[in-house]
Amino acid sequence: MTEKSAIARSAFSMTAATSISRILGFARDMLVARFLGAGGLSDSFFVAFRVPNLLRELFAEGSMSSGVIPVLSQYNATKGQSAAAMLVRSAFTFIAVLSGLVCLVGIFFAPQIVNIIAPGFSANPAKFTQTVLLTRIMVPFLFFVSISAIVMGALNSRKIFFVPAMASTWFNIGIISTIAALYFVLADHSMVVAIGVTVGGFFQFASQVPTFYKNEFSLRPSFNFSHPGLKQIGLLVLPAAIGTSVSQLNIFISTILASYLPTGSITYLYYAMRLIQFPVGVFGVAMGMAVLPSLSEHAARGDFDSLTKDFTFSLKLLFSITIPSMIGLISLSQPIVNVLFQHGHFDYQAMRGTTTALLYYCTGIWAMVGVRVVASTFYSMQDTKTPVRAAVFTLIINISMSVILMEHLSFAGLALANALSASANFLALFYFLNKKLKHIAIRGIVWSFMKTLLSSVLMGVAGWYLVNLRQWDSSGHFLVKSLYLTLIITVCTVVYFAAAYVLKSEEVNYIVKTFKRKIIRRTQ
Repeated sequence: MTEKSAIARSAFSMTAATSISRILGFARDMLVARFLGAGGLSDSFFVAFRVPNLLRELFAEGSMSSGVIPVLSQYNATKGQSAAAMLVRSAFTFIAVLSGLVCLVGIFFAPQIVNIIAPGFSANPAKFTQTVLLTRIMVPFLFFVSISAIVMGALNSRKIFFVPAMASTWFNIGIISTIAALYFVLADHSMVVAIGVTVGGFFQFASQVPTFYKNEFSLRPSFNFSHPGLKQIGLLVLPAAIGTSVSQLNIFISTILASYLPTGSITYLYYAMRLIQFPVGVFGVAMGMAVLPSLSEHAARGDFDSLTKDFTFSLKLLFSITIPSMIGLISLSQPIVNVLFQHGHFDYQAMRGTTTALLYYCTGIWAMVGVRVVASTFYSMQDTKTPVRAAVFTLIINISMSVILMEHLSFAGLALANALSASANFLALFYFLNKKLKHIAIRGIVWSFMKTLLSSVLMGVAGWYLVNLRQWDSSGHFLVKSLYLTLIITVCTVVYFAAAYVLKSEEVNYIVKTFKRKIIRRTQ
């Protein structure tokens, strides 16, 4: 199997697992939207959830993988799997102790934390108190997701992707099962969902443990905190915590500013972000994680020609999948929000607000996914300083644009500022990477991008026409609307692949051939 095939196979494996998780995540969000609506209670929950979720992005999943995978890949290649397993034990113990202490601090200082991220809530004591309570309930989620990230990084370093990618599915199962178990027991439904978040975090960790042990890793504590590999991981994780978490930091800034906007603004932004996280998470994160071990191996051997070729291939393949998703979300935004969320307490106004935020967020999807692959390329070379420089530049842009645009566009301005800053982040990182590698086929990437964009626009026009054949303002008729929306998405997919075929897109042709080979192997 060629390296390109291995990367594509790993990416498709992660995409399949992540798709299951995202679909279940939407089912979870539909339940939460139905029970909490888009008012003060939902705003309190999403602000409280922002605290552990921000810390998760800063110090757990994203940055942890960026530090763990390159170092473990290096240990596997140069010192053997036993040495790598010993390093994992030390890293797991260290992270368990550190995240446990952080959780205790988070519980104790919850009022101060809420006052920082949602200062506008201080004017409403009941809302502020509720947010503090929910924060304390959900902070332990950080502990479970942090130790889960170590396990995930260890498995990814052995090129095991499906089980770790399925872990977030168990997170969603934990929330849904907790809602089912406690909904009629506790009158405060926001507390029920908060408990579910922590339970889901435990499920996310526990689901990976059997595979972890099967691959000769161990959770037996090792307090060898002076291990040179641990120090090496730490030197990569700390700057990567800034470099890989720009999107979460931008959302954090949006939350602070949105707390001063009319009630419901935070909720609109949350659900819109959840929708764009489907292509970002399913395709961007999957490709970034799938390509990192291979790029790390190339970097460890000093084979930068192969590293450059695999990076270029991965980015072009990623854009060929993500850009049609972006255009599809734009053209089908209102029907998607209507079908998924406009039920129960989630009314017409909430649907319109979420749709508006989604349209502005969508303009930055291409950059959000592209950053994942570009940043992974830097991390494979154990360069985390460059993404930090780009991150600082991006944060300045986001803060400036948010303050300016919210005056004119309200919460939609915050979504647009996030999209613009994501685009600036990608362009800055790509510029620095091109200076570092010097042999990136930029013309080929741009030409592939334009083919994909044209095919996607043709698809979007077809989708927009079909959507406008019926009304999407009212709730109800869930099954009929779902079937019709599924039909539209199917037609749009056919239109995109047909247009890409006519334009001779190499990436789409590669995807079709890959699936054909899989079908042939299964039928033989």
